Amino acid sequence: MTIEQFDIRVYDGGKLSNVAADIIREIPVEIILNDQRVVIIACTGIHLKELTVGFLRSEGVIETLEDIKKAVVFDEEGRVDIFTKKGDEPSISIKTIASSGSRGNRMDEFPERALESDIAISPDHVLKLMDNLLNSSKLHSATRGTHCSALADINGVIVSREDIGRHNTVDMLGGYSLLEEVDCSDKIIVTTGRVSSEIATKVWKMGIPIIMSRSAPTSRAITLAKDAGITIIGYVRDGKFRVYSHEERVVE
Repeated sequence: MTIEQFDIRVYDGGKLSNVAADIIREIPVEIILNDQRVVIIACTGIHLKELTVGFLRSEGVIETLEDIKKAVVFDEEGRVDIFTKKGDEPSISIKTIASSGSRGNRMDEFPERALESDIAISPDHVLKLMDNLLNSSKLHSATRGTHCSALADINGVIVSREDIGRHNTVDMLGGYSLLEEVDCSDKIIVTTGRVSSEIATKVWKMGIPIIMSRSAPTSRAITLAKDAGITIIGYVRDGKFRVYSHEERVVE
């Protein structure tokens, strides 16, 4: 179960009362790469194969589906064992990652190349996609404790993922797109979370030209996105939004 119940005390503006509240679950999950533990990620414990593949993809350990020899999920133990065909020693150090913590990519090496895409989106479609994302956020509606991100195209949301960390949701989509062999050159990431330089890096490695967020980007994310050929659309709310980079993809 991704939701647990706790007895809490609530003030409703007039009085205090005891209620049973739905709380999003948080568990640590180990990723074992070629028989060596490389990371422990705090997450809800769902879509663990996608999360693992997406995380290793963002770290540069996996680039194509052919790099994966085997992946086994142990739900009860909170562990994913993954083997690559190269069988090399892990190129990332053992670490523990909080639900919203940094993954440790080398940002000064980004980007190696700029993405090229003919995709264009209208303001109406921007607002519609954000509405579609928010309407798909079932766990957030129940707990108010998750971020949600979606893989979309100009027609609508293809698949969405929720977790306690925004990094996890993007990694899940990275894993999904690799495992399902999705062409991401005309796709869009729609997210509720802040767009940091690390989120921009993950989206760039997926080959996705547009990031759309209900929140704001950081200064470094904007700088990197301009060099990487990525359009960042932020503050999508209340019928308005801001375009921070490669504005030519947003057209009337």
